[in-house]
Amino acid sequence: MLKAEIQMENNTSLQQQLLEAGVHFGHLRKKWNPKMLPYIFAEKKGIHIIDLNKTVENLQETAAALKNIARSGKKIMFVGTKKQAKEIVTECAKRVNMPFVTERWLGGMLTNFNTVRKSVKKMQSIEKMLNDGTFDSITKKERLTLSRDKEKMEKVLGGIAQLGRVPAALFIIDIGHEHIALAEAKRLGISTFGMVDTNCDPNKVDFAIPANDDATKSIAIITNYITAAIAEGLAERQAEKAEEGEETEEVSERGPKFDIDEETGGGREKGGRGGNAGGGPGGRGRGGNQPKRRVPSSNKRTSAR
Repeated sequence: MLKAEIQMENNTSLQQQLLEAGVHFGHLRKKWNPKMLPYIFAEKKGIHIIDLNKTVENLQETAAALKNIARSGKKIMFVGTKKQAKEIVTECAKRVNMPFVTERWLGGMLTNFNTVRKSVKKMQSIEKMLNDGTFDSITKKERLTLSRDKEKMEKVLGGIAQLGRVPAALFIIDIGHEHIALAEAKRLGISTFGMVDTNCDPNKVDFAIPANDDATKSIAIITNYITAAIAEGLAERQAEKAEEGEETEEVSERGPKFDIDEETGGGREKGGRGGNAGGGPGGRGRGGNQPKRRVPSSNKRTSAR
């Protein structure tokens, strides 16, 4: 009962924060998408008002799903090329060491990932040449050209420089504005999460968060909430790795185990060969005693006489 009350208080406080940030403001009625009807609370002065109860519910569900993805060690790409979202997305993605796209989305960034990786490697090689002094041996014009190329590539590809493979999920700020990214993710079967305003189709993403995707405060509160959940998932992953490391060290420090033979009192190493059975390390054969010498047949006949 107490847990339910605490959860209700948390939801109320989160709902209050969303209200203050203007998350509930949608678009004009003439721009609405009819598929957003379940998430619309009312209409006021020709503007649709988003139901914040649905926003809180979907936000928590999305955060839990992204937390599990981060906990499994997979990458989540943040996508927000709108002017209002660029700084927020860059800051949040860097905080959890995730790839991000805040400039122009290059066509084929996911579907033609190998070619994009070549461009990233080229950018990294130019950066290496700048640092190790290779540019000192080329002309000023060539140096200037390479520097400009690096700046252009850094602007577009800087956020995915450390991405070695296609991400497991995409978190998109405005699914209408980032329709190319959404289409590529769908084609590759990548999980999609996004902020959906009243002018978009919520069925196009796997997890939709009904919210105002134009206001800076609204984008900030949603993105920060998601980032906090991802950070929590990463922290749990680190804790699990630490526990596994401690268990491995304990097993290695214990060394080989010995069983005690109840009849002879001798030790026998577990998993060892049967040569030391029963009589301890120096024993041979059964019971740890020396093997009996075989009596020659001539002696047998002599004794018989």
